Amino acid sequence: MRGCLWFFLGCLLVTTTVRPAGAHDDHPPRKVANAEAYRPTPLPDRIILTWTGDPTTTQAVTWRTDTTIKTAFAEFAVATDGPEFVKQTERVTAQTSPLKSDLSEAHYHTVEFQGLTPATKYVYRVGDGVNWSEWIQFTTASTAPLPFSFVYFGDAQNDVRSHWSRVVREAFRDAPQTRFFLHAGDLINNANSDAEWGEWFQAGGWANGMIPSVPVTGNHEYTGRLLGKVNVSNHWRPQFALPGNGPETLTETVYSIDFQGVRIIVLNSNERQDAQTAWLKTVLANNPQRWTIVSFHHPLFSAAKNRDNPLLREAWKPLFDEYHVDLVLQGHDHAYARSGLVGTQNTDTGTSGQDDSGTVYVVSVSGPKMYPLGADKNAEFVRVAEDTQLFQVISIDGQTLRYQAKTAAGRLYDAFTLTKPTTGPNVLTEEVPEVPARIRGAE
Repeated sequence: MRGCLWFFLGCLLVTTTVRPAGAHDDHPPRKVANAEAYRPTPLPDRIILTWTGDPTTTQAVTWRTDTTIKTAFAEFAVATDGPEFVKQTERVTAQTSPLKSDLSEAHYHTVEFQGLTPATKYVYRVGDGVNWSEWIQFTTASTAPLPFSFVYFGDAQNDVRSHWSRVVREAFRDAPQTRFFLHAGDLINNANSDAEWGEWFQAGGWANGMIPSVPVTGNHEYTGRLLGKVNVSNHWRPQFALPGNGPETLTETVYSIDFQGVRIIVLNSNERQDAQTAWLKTVLANNPQRWTIVSFHHPLFSAAKNRDNPLLREAWKPLFDEYHVDLVLQGHDHAYARSGLVGTQNTDTGTSGQDDSGTVYVVSVSGPKMYPLGADKNAEFVRVAEDTQLFQVISIDGQTLRYQAKTAAGRLYDAFTLTKPTTGPNVLTEEVPEVPARIRGAE
């Protein structure tokens, strides 16, 4: 009898405590407001590494706090195998800039570590002297052209936290030793949306503080087009400290970085394109690096339907041909298209015009917003895709450049190798995997 009573009470307890999924007592779920979700605090957040100077001896870091933090610092030291590095740290005072966004007011703090030793791992933290970030590590570039890899992303732009996050994290898992992330524009959708920038930083997470970023301005980093006066996002400079070696009128949106035998040139395809041409010619003509990679947002050879950029092509492609640019990395079209070697023919057309010499052009997308390919793009490019989120791992080793495009699920979708002989044009070896092209309507 006693056993039956306990059984009855047990059943009653289970019956009265189990709730249907999603049920709440007096506390229905609510959507957290953006102003609350992305509110700055005294604790450092949105920590990101970039470069303003030579990657062999400098490293810039930027972070955000609320406005109660008037003075901020960074501490750094050569990384050790244990915690003893804390006895040998140096402290640097940050430059602080206020930013009033659509959600709040914040302070952005920037430090450049200088006088670093090449090819050396360092540890750093940022804060106000009391409230600190965790210790984070980075490695300076070598003065020698040692092998390295970097990751290139096309547009993230929309649903960044929910959809782009898996792409950047898959890229990190695939290439954990990558030396930097290159973002080919349209990192977010609305230039001055603090919530969208907050999503972008959340998606990259702590990797942003370990792996430097090389950002390119896209059209969605700009405002004021309908008024005839374009302005780069008011978040751009406070959160990205970038080289000032470009044209004066395009500070920190046009620049170049030399990294272990590669010259990375970032252009701004949104404005004053002609003003960049003379600078571009100088940077290409006086280039001691073996490899040259250029990135900007609007493609010279478009992948999407009803898109073409003839003025850009007219201004910049002759220089790419003359100075033998190896690879051009672009975004904007929300599809994937990769050319073979494109030489001097077809300069005035919107087709890629394969050749035995010249430059490889890539258009890619990493976020979920997708456009259809233009007619006959499958014939004009070596490899194309629709409705596919991708990241690209680019590896340079001496006279060899290896390119791999992988889907958000980590599957190899496209690949090739460029070999640079002592004399003559590059040799392109196709390594496209034997998987069907992802094109709408294809079986």
